[in-house]
Amino acid sequence: MVVEQKELLKVINLKKYFPVRAGIFRNPIAYLKAVDDVNFNINSGETLGLVGESGCGKTTIGETILRLNKATAGKVLFKGEDILSLNKKELRKIRKEIQMTFQDPYSSLNPKKTVAEIVGEPLIIHNLAKNKKEKKDKIKRLLDDVGITPEQMNRYPYEFSGGQRQRIGIARALAANPQLIIADEPVSALDVSIQAQIINLLKDLQDKYYLAYLFISHDLSVVRHISDRVAVMYLGKIVEEANKKELYDNPLHPYTQSLLSVIPVPNPEYKEDFIILKGGVPNPIDPPSGCYFHPRCPKVMDICREVRPELKDCGNKHSVACFLIH
Repeated sequence: MVVEQKELLKVINLKKYFPVRAGIFRNPIAYLKAVDDVNFNINSGETLGLVGESGCGKTTIGETILRLNKATAGKVLFKGEDILSLNKKELRKIRKEIQMTFQDPYSSLNPKKTVAEIVGEPLIIHNLAKNKKEKKDKIKRLLDDVGITPEQMNRYPYEFSGGQRQRIGIARALAANPQLIIADEPVSALDVSIQAQIINLLKDLQDKYYLAYLFISHDLSVVRHISDRVAVMYLGKIVEEANKKELYDNPLHPYTQSLLSVIPVPNPEYKEDFIILKGGVPNPIDPPSGCYFHPRCPKVMDICREVRPELKDCGNKHSVACFLIH
């Protein structure tokens, strides 16, 4: 049976600026533009991969959606309701439907609590179990879903490997019965073989529970295996977005092209030349004029130094912010 996809999350002109303070009164002297006018949407049951170098604002987007950070401007619509305007009671209800998993599965798990207590906590917070027996049965089912046996439920996080801890974090996120999971670099701290297992687990859970994912990663090779669509970020902005096949087969932005060029392949002698970018990511407190990418771009033109390109649809649901295309 084919389930109709509906728009679940819509991010509109989202901004998150962190003040840089100085002086005896700690007044703001500048702003770090971590997220700068970002737009995207996620449909029910699909995965949007959000990719970019460390520090580009990916994690900040996830945290701002859940209001772990206070947005500077913009809207975040979940099923048509603006999360950023909700009161505490309304926000608690939304947080039941949107959960987050984290990059470091050890620091995100309370070391003083057993696995059963960690996974059972959302059931208590959101009143999802009528009694102790129902709670225990749900915990066992959730752990079984992620490959943790009931015999392990009374152990503590330090007794598990990194991959197992990430599975526990996923089980905790599932406990609230969410519709959307924000997965923040869920496999970056794991060995390659374990990464594949966690990716396959996330895909299986998506099929079983019809979940939507915002999958945050710096690794385009990982994102390729799980995403339906991919958005590429650079210095707080989305510079390219397309469905997975279109983006990998036909990358249009020079930054995306450079990221894809360094992905390892089985037969390196047949691989095109690497695109090595000069310099490093500019300071987000004082970004370059015009296109933020122009100081590193191998195809820079005069207009790039003066005018900031807008993200525009160039056909086939493929959007790019680059004067080479417009």
